[in-house]
Amino acid sequence: MVLVGANVAVAKLLAEALPIAMVAFLRCLLATVVLWPLARWMDGAQRVPGPILRNLALQAVFGTALYNAGLLAGLRLTSALEGGLVLATLPAVVAIGGALLLRERLPGRQWAAVALAGGGMAAITVARVAGGSHGSVLGNLLVFCGVLGEATYVLLARRIAGRVPVVTASLWMQVFSALVLAPFALPGIGAITALAEPSLAALLAFHSLTASVICLLLWYAGLKRVPAGMAGIFTVFLPGTAALVAITLLGETFTAVHAAGFALMITSVAVATWPVRATVR
Repeated sequence: MVLVGANVAVAKLLAEALPIAMVAFLRCLLATVVLWPLARWMDGAQRVPGPILRNLALQAVFGTALYNAGLLAGLRLTSALEGGLVLATLPAVVAIGGALLLRERLPGRQWAAVALAGGGMAAITVARVAGGSHGSVLGNLLVFCGVLGEATYVLLARRIAGRVPVVTASLWMQVFSALVLAPFALPGIGAITALAEPSLAALLAFHSLTASVICLLLWYAGLKRVPAGMAGIFTVFLPGTAALVAITLLGETFTAVHAAGFALMITSVAVATWPVRATVR
């Protein structure tokens, strides 16, 4: 989630230089090239059952196509910091989705952690408003559509966690993602000439290898060990890191209220993950 958050600012820079569909398509294509030999080496030849392939295809639609379309389109209209703030709704959406759709029971302290995370993001939002910056309602709505896609991806990933090797699952998701995005990206293939600029090509490589390879591997491995509701708490690092990178890389102002907001987010993770002492009888 830290790496995904850092990619919000990177995605904004890429979306300003390349068509949105092209950014997402090239990201998935590069990830596929990297994951293919890695999957063969780590997992060997795997026969993935049809139902799991369908689940991975749905993850591609929601977690790659919808998330990237909403995020990249929204970031064209709003700032990276504000886009990160909208992503603050992700932990609550994932937690509620896990409870309603996966029938996962969320302890009271996990709901408290979601509230703390939301409070942290609210504090950062107050700081932004007090600073006189103006956001885009449409841009924020588009980013929130991306949030809904990412939350759906989290829940779908939880449904098949442990049933297929991590690298193989990541590979198939990137393959499906590239296929879904290809019809939208290929008509504008001429824009790829912009990648002759070394710095832009480096940004795309970083974006692809972190967001579509390393993050997926970490996420699938983590979901084998924690429920979706707990994983949702850790998504608080996504908007938190997005805000930090926007401040440091893009030069947006950091205030004491921002500091308070980040403190609340870290507290939310501590509340959610603090070990429970067993009762001795």
